[in-house]
Amino acid sequence: MQGLPDTFLKRRPLPERGWESEPMVDLKELIRDVPDFPKAGIIFRDITTLLRDAGAFRMAVDRIVDRYRGQRIDQLLVIESRGFILGSAAAYALGTGLIPVRKPGKLPAATLRATYQLEYGEDSLEMHADALRKGERVLIVDDLLATGGTAAATVSLARRAGAEVVGGAFLIELKALGGRGQLPGLPVFSLITY
Repeated sequence: MQGLPDTFLKRRPLPERGWESEPMVDLKELIRDVPDFPKAGIIFRDITTLLRDAGAFRMAVDRIVDRYRGQRIDQLLVIESRGFILGSAAAYALGTGLIPVRKPGKLPAATLRATYQLEYGEDSLEMHADALRKGERVLIVDDLLATGGTAAATVSLARRAGAEVVGGAFLIELKALGGRGQLPGLPVFSLITY
């Protein structure tokens, strides 16, 4: 794989105890920067290089899980598509259900839809209309918090279904883009910041 030192490509076992004190910079170093993707001027933070490292992937999921262990969370709302990867592992570890939030037309039954603004235009996300029960406590999980549009749309979907959103957990946060500002009053946890 181009762009990463050979040491990152070797499988490293994660110690049973003590990994909690390892500096977060280790995870950040495993994320590959891809310039000009998907368009010129954008630096894409590619997490596939972190995911392929079993120890780093486990560490990332465990840190999210440890943050929410012991809290009453009924469901994880996971945002398409890389949020599915982190959210599935976290839901399993936390013993919660998993609700996929997808682009329009991907879910087979009746849906709720939330639209959000992009730099040029708008986009939408959908969730099955019967996915949540009134009063369920939900945590939103995604790989990236950037401008906050997808996370805010997901909060809207959950609240319209009568659920209580307890927070948002993200692998990466791009602080300069102000995504937290789209989630007023919502506790946000991010493992890596740029």
